[in-house]
Amino acid sequence: MTDVLTERPASGPTQKDAVIKVRDVVVGFRDTIILDHVDLDVYRGEILGFVGGSGAGKSVLMRTIIGLLPRREGTIEVFGTDMTRANEEERAAVERRWGVLFQQGALFSSLTVRENIQFPIREHLKIPQRLMDEITVAKLELVGLHADVRDKFPSELSGGMTKRVALARALALDPEIVFLDEPTSGLDPIGAGEFDNLIATLQKTLGLTVYMVTHDLDSLHTVCDRIAVLADHKIIATGTMETMLKSEHPWLKAYFRGKRSRAGLQMQNA
Repeated sequence: MTDVLTERPASGPTQKDAVIKVRDVVVGFRDTIILDHVDLDVYRGEILGFVGGSGAGKSVLMRTIIGLLPRREGTIEVFGTDMTRANEEERAAVERRWGVLFQQGALFSSLTVRENIQFPIREHLKIPQRLMDEITVAKLELVGLHADVRDKFPSELSGGMTKRVALARALALDPEIVFLDEPTSGLDPIGAGEFDNLIATLQKTLGLTVYMVTHDLDSLHTVCDRIAVLADHKIIATGTMETMLKSEHPWLKAYFRGKRSRAGLQMQNA
């Protein structure tokens, strides 16, 4: 399958600023290819929704970009740094500029909320405990949580609170890019909608670039500026929701205009 709907930035001085550039990336496990010569640009200040079928490799690409999975071929640039050739110091400098919210939050169960949020701060900075505690309270407030949760353990939190604490941890170092892996997974519709609104507000307030792996059609409709679609080991389309809805490509049509999509439900209720 080839790229059927790929929007490319205009050339010249008005060209969009791609803070992440993925070129010809191949990722596989033993004899199985997961990503086959994938190309992708993520532009500064946008919320990019990255979608695909279950097991297609959506999270694999995110984990490859942040260095948790090895690639077989291709290059990955973040903020102009070739992460495939960067030394330890160069990589650390780039990692300092991103934050990650893993699926289900991935909080350390043996650490309190305070200790979870302070974990990346301790890893990258040397600052007094008092200042780290102040940062913790500020980040909790930023994601809509009261400071009194800071001494709780993850097992004492609801699903929605866990997601917010994980987001606070992702924001601990004031990143420019935030990677979100299925951020609304496991949340009820109200909680998912509130989390979408939180992401949109933070993106506008902080000027974040957001890379969101998701299968949530509501998130794609309400907060994403652009969508990239992964199918058959390749990115088959990039563009706005309007572009996706107009496509006659079989996979895109089934996903964005199928029976459980907004367009499909409107047709059923007509």
